[in-house]
Amino acid sequence: MPSLILSLARGAATSPFKRPGRPEAVLPPDRATAPPAPPAAGPLAAYRGICGFTEPDALPVTYPHVLAFPLAMRLMTRRRFPLPVTGLVHTWIEITAHRTLHPTDALELTVYADGLTPHRRGTEVTVVTEARLSGELVWESRSGYLSRHATRTGTGTGTGPGPGTGTGPGTGTGTGTAPSPAAPGPALPAVAEWRLPADLGRRYGAASGDRNPIHLYPLTARLFGFPRAIAHGMWTVAHCLAQTPQPHLIHTVRADFRAPVLLPGTVTYACDGTGFQLRDGEGDDARVHLTGTAAARSARS
Repeated sequence: MPSLILSLARGAATSPFKRPGRPEAVLPPDRATAPPAPPAAGPLAAYRGICGFTEPDALPVTYPHVLAFPLAMRLMTRRRFPLPVTGLVHTWIEITAHRTLHPTDALELTVYADGLTPHRRGTEVTVVTEARLSGELVWESRSGYLSRHATRTGTGTGTGPGPGTGTGPGTGTGTGTAPSPAAPGPALPAVAEWRLPADLGRRYGAASGDRNPIHLYPLTARLFGFPRAIAHGMWTVAHCLAQTPQPHLIHTVRADFRAPVLLPGTVTYACDGTGFQLRDGEGDDARVHLTGTAAARSARS
């Protein structure tokens, strides 16, 4: 935790001096790594509680992302990283879980950046996270993070910023591309209505370590253009996946964060067995906050 606090402080101090959107910007080829270690029981229990995971013998499929968050922060707050970390917004994530992970697994974690992509609202960076057991790749993810800034054309490959906060090592050339999100598609069957409290961002931040100011208080969120604090994108994904009958069998996940979830607020969780959504109520005018898909392994694999 001290290293995470140091990274957050360094990010807050250096962000005002970074100028995103420079055509000559490149990504450093650095990798941030952590030696093999099982997750700490206390933070894992807090994460399960806030996200709704109930399987005691399985690591939540989204938890390696949380374990690697300090590494991602260390990477993105380095002087050579071209984007200011303060106010970065998580726009999409893809996860592949090659096997079910357990709380006793000593995971070796690696994080690196894999490309800068023009976005109609700024610049997006793709961050790759890998988890290994005894050298075997057992879990991996690719995430898009948006740094919002003025653009010359107002066009790009991405969609609007989402609620929270791509294969192979980055080369530092800044030429990587992010996968384009699919269209939201038709409304899925409503399953439940969730009432989200004003302190959800602070509670999830305490469990995950992600204390981006856009999630904490109305005042700190307004500094970055949001009217109130917004829910973490990774909380919305995790809470949706926790509703599946056997979350430990989830193999692949793709989620796109389409609109901020303001706190406090009420959202509708919808699911058809494979796809899932979070939206505001029903009808053609319902605002879609999150769309995603999840595919499972067979119980024998």
